[in-house]
Amino acid sequence: MTAGLTQSEVAELMGSKTPAIARLENGEGNKHHSPSITTLRKYAIAVGCHLEIKLAHN
Repeated sequence: MTAGLTQSEVAELMGSKTPAIARLENGEGNKHHSPSITTLRKYAIAVGCHLEIKLAHN
């Protein structure tokens, strides 16, 4: 991870659990549930980034 944090540290910063961070980082969400924008924003803040969402025309 580029922030130099363990998944446990990120989970603590987000108020989450380590397995949830592992799924988020590994892209292992299932077809029925994707991370929310709120979760992605918390993750970005925890690792020292900001969340940017763009809509782009093909």
